[in-house]
Amino acid sequence: MSDTSGTFDDLWRRAVDEHGESPFLLFRAESGETTAWTYAEFDDVVARVAGTLAESGVRAGAAVHLVLRNCPAFVATWLAVARLGAWMVPVDPASAARDIRSQVARVRPAVSVVATARLDAFREGAGEGGLAVVELAEDASDLRAGAPLVRGAPVLGSAGAAPGDRLAVMFTSGTTSEPKGVELTHANYVCVAAAMAAAARLEPRHRWFVTLPLFHANAQYYCFAPAILVGASVAVTASFSASGWAPAARELGVTHASLFAAPIRMILARCREGEPPLALEHVWFAQSLGVEHHRAFGELAGVPPRQLYGMTETVAIVTADVREPPAHDVIGPPIPGREIRLVDAVDGCDVAAGVPGEIWVRGERGRDLFAGYLDAPEINARAFTPDGDRCWFHTGDLAVREGDGALRFVGRVDDVIKVSGENVSLTEVEAAAAQAPGVLEVAVVARPDPVRDQVPEAYVVAKDRSAPPSVAELEDWAARNLAPAARPRAWHLIDELPRTSVGKVRRFRITR
Repeated sequence: MSDTSGTFDDLWRRAVDEHGESPFLLFRAESGETTAWTYAEFDDVVARVAGTLAESGVRAGAAVHLVLRNCPAFVATWLAVARLGAWMVPVDPASAARDIRSQVARVRPAVSVVATARLDAFREGAGEGGLAVVELAEDASDLRAGAPLVRGAPVLGSAGAAPGDRLAVMFTSGTTSEPKGVELTHANYVCVAAAMAAAARLEPRHRWFVTLPLFHANAQYYCFAPAILVGASVAVTASFSASGWAPAARELGVTHASLFAAPIRMILARCREGEPPLALEHVWFAQSLGVEHHRAFGELAGVPPRQLYGMTETVAIVTADVREPPAHDVIGPPIPGREIRLVDAVDGCDVAAGVPGEIWVRGERGRDLFAGYLDAPEINARAFTPDGDRCWFHTGDLAVREGDGALRFVGRVDDVIKVSGENVSLTEVEAAAAQAPGVLEVAVVARPDPVRDQVPEAYVVAKDRSAPPSVAELEDWAARNLAPAARPRAWHLIDELPRTSVGKVRRFRITR
């Protein structure tokens, strides 16, 4: 394996030197057309993108605002920013005007890179303050000779960034609060490359399949960074298609994939009948699946999916299920090099086996933990507990340690409710209820109850809206498959769930 010291630009340059003629990126457009680049070919693009950004005013320490869906220009801009010693701010391309306004005010970018199709909405939020904007088509044409992003004179040398310098600020998904800016360094990206390549046993012959948004940590941390480290390739689709996921994976010759539970359920619901199984070698997933969904997706992918646990803030994953066979509801023990505690929120002491506790992760800020939240000293003070030359990061997530030492994810701290004194995980109820006949997906929220303190209440999206399951059918299913305390006391059929761009349910936005 290559040296893992230095900056992310150093990592990229080593990959180009060692694997220049090997495939790096395959991009499948909405039309189905696929364009491919080797490491050496893409490095030529990166040099020109760096030149364009430099001519637009990007200097070391400056921010570049990326408002892009999945496209080759996203990857090229990320690598060009690393070369210039600048930092990127990748955001949801569907950000509302008010979100754009907040992002621009918080990071003060030198340049924003935006799709022409969304330029009006962007300008509504950004205003007319003189911010430089590069307009893109979000397809392979963005990297062809003469395109706006590659008109600059090539930048071949490095700006001399240090490993501890900022490389990105990624905003959290805001499922329960306003988004926080997660600060990430070059060392963070180098560290995650090494940890994730080892965890997935990645080799140069492997190819990641990226259908989740590139602006999210999953694609950057788990797929691109480790691929660059070992000289593997990455296949990226312009968008996620549940019905097209398996055919595209087959066409692109992928070996590895990383998904969340919600997209997996959508793939299973929309997969064409008789779809031949794939022959993937490795699949990560996050957020527990029901046992039947876990089995069915394993049959489709050709390999049982393995659950992991990590956050944007933890950089590399914290735990992974490495057992044979992997389980549907276990996030596994800590991966090598990770230290964790499960802590009682009241007294701060470690909890016993079988008792839910908040996951604390020990590490070094700016290396194997994020550097901190952007301009938020009070939040940082609550999020970290110093421990010698390192610190403990309080994740806000709950897990239970099983008898064999493996962990089972319970949910966010506020996802666990007390029903007549009994702990009920809304996350676990959702994973189970999504397997009920006729159900595509489900969200479970807490409702106050004068007798039981709180009770679960379910919001269901039907597989077939013309023939949805009845409340009586759902209640009968719950009586046979859920413990009494976990059974929803009310069921509501709705058209869709409010979600983040990577499929996480925004429970606070659910209304009848």
